[in-house]
Amino acid sequence: MSFTFALPTQVLYNGAIMKQVDVPTLSGSFGILAAHVPTLQVLNPGVVTVFAEDGTATKYFVQLLAEEVATLDMLDLATAKSNLDKALSQLAAAPDVTAKVEAQFNVEAGEALVKALE
Repeated sequence: MSFTFALPTQVLYNGAIMKQVDVPTLSGSFGILAAHVPTLQVLNPGVVTVFAEDGTATKYFVQLLAEEVATLDMLDLATAKSNLDKALSQLAAAPDVTAKVEAQFNVEAGEALVKALE
């Protein structure tokens, strides 16, 4: 299938022929294949796995509507855990609903990143 995966500042794939793309959703990982039955899913922060025609896979951690994407080998587990701890502290100390919602979003993204790296 033809696959395009881009950020505002960089195109990772542009019409590349891929075998499958797995995306993180609210109900778990979801595989997309050529001629796949149309489905609507809620996408979550997590790992997108892109499978080339030869079966090799490249994994990216994504946070939707983010301006960055990175292969997992570019990320550091200790730093991810530290950032998650900070987000948990911010959630516990959130003074109002708005701060709590923002902190909860950071916790969920942090948990997904740590899970991806472990």
